[in-house]
Amino acid sequence: MRFLGRSLLGIFLLSMTIAILAVAVNTVRTAVEARMADDGRSFPRRERVVAVNVIAVEPSVITPQMQVFGTLRSERVLDLRAAVGGTVATAHPALADGGRVAGGDLILSIDPTDAQAALLRAQADLADAEAELRDADRALALGADELAAAEEQAELRQQALVRSRDLLDRGTGTAAAVETAELAVSSANAAVLSRRQSLAQAESRADLARTRLDRARIALDEAERTLAETEVFAPFSGTLSGVNVGLGGRLNANEQIAQLVDPDALEVAFRVSTRQYARLIDEGGQLRNAALTVTLDADGVDLTASGTITRESAEVGEGQTGRLLFATLETPRGFRPGDFVTVSVTEDPLSGVALLPATAVAADGTVLVLGPEDRLERRPAAVLRTQGDDVIVDARAIAGREVVAELSPLLGEGIKVAPNRPGAAREEPAPPQMITLDPDRKARIVAFVTDSRMPEDAKARILSQLEGDEVPAEVVARIESRMGG
Repeated sequence: MRFLGRSLLGIFLLSMTIAILAVAVNTVRTAVEARMADDGRSFPRRERVVAVNVIAVEPSVITPQMQVFGTLRSERVLDLRAAVGGTVATAHPALADGGRVAGGDLILSIDPTDAQAALLRAQADLADAEAELRDADRALALGADELAAAEEQAELRQQALVRSRDLLDRGTGTAAAVETAELAVSSANAAVLSRRQSLAQAESRADLARTRLDRARIALDEAERTLAETEVFAPFSGTLSGVNVGLGGRLNANEQIAQLVDPDALEVAFRVSTRQYARLIDEGGQLRNAALTVTLDADGVDLTASGTITRESAEVGEGQTGRLLFATLETPRGFRPGDFVTVSVTEDPLSGVALLPATAVAADGTVLVLGPEDRLERRPAAVLRTQGDDVIVDARAIAGREVVAELSPLLGEGIKVAPNRPGAAREEPAPPQMITLDPDRKARIVAFVTDSRMPEDAKARILSQLEGDEVPAEVVARIESRMGG
């Protein structure tokens, strides 16, 4: 019996719990339906109108400016080097980083003692070579004379031999006399051969003397040049950079003294993309001498200089793209080699285009224009150039139309907008329409507002408006719509 009693008690408690839950669910459902029915009467549906800034499009002719970055460099840069080694004897007062020198100024001179000694030795060797050549020429002349005498002697011996043979044939001579004459002819011929050999040796000696004289002259020229190279002059006017030696310093042969830079002969090197490069060549594929402007922002004070494109690099370069171009600057006042500058290249003019803010063009190259009843329409406007925060677009499809200046996710085709035109006077909002309520109507409205669930601050604001003799008609209409009539 005890088990049965406990079971019945549990069933009773479960039934009561289910009943209470059902009552609570019904109460919540009734409250939600009442609130939803009340809210449905509170907010009348109205189309949203978005205020936008619009720009009128008028096609025109625009000259684009290609914006790139470049680096200034000097057209004349020379490494000053010492051709000979030695101690620096004299130095220019401006021999320091940033020092200015004029063309032809003596930068420094190296101690010329060794070079002068070498020059004296070369002069002495030249004198010896000249004396040797004179001696060889005299010996050559004597050898020629000796050869001539020997040939004459041989000819006389030959004639004597002929006479001895004639006498022998006539029977008046002897064989011994003929043999003696033959021996004399043989000795004379041997003497001629010896003199010819001596003459050949004299000619060789003369040739060697001339060669030695040439070597001596070359050595003298080298000694004079070495002496002249002990002085280093500036070939042109410029500024010294990277100076690493001074008065009394020691230099090795071919050691760099400094770098001479001409700051007035500047050029700018800048890289453009292949697409930009294609806009700078003519119909023959040659690079045009387009005009450009170089700008350097120096703490708000812009330094500018004009120039002209002169040439392009022969190759793209490893790991690079596009083309590297060079332009010569005219009167680059205030600029220095190594400055990082902005380069504006003037392109060919474009006709039938318009300049719009970049925010007015979508990623697919379209814009939103005003249509009938101030509703938006989408039109194509291909972007031809980028000009800073603006773009140059093809204006053929939007000529004479008004374009939305700033796109946003709230805007799209068919949306009704309130256009705000530049320079247009802003319309003053019309004053609210006021009406006078009779006491019974005002009492009903006050009672409804007092018993409503609206926030206390809104309730206090509406009640303060209802206290006056005239009440805004819009407020009355909104409240009575919630009242149901």
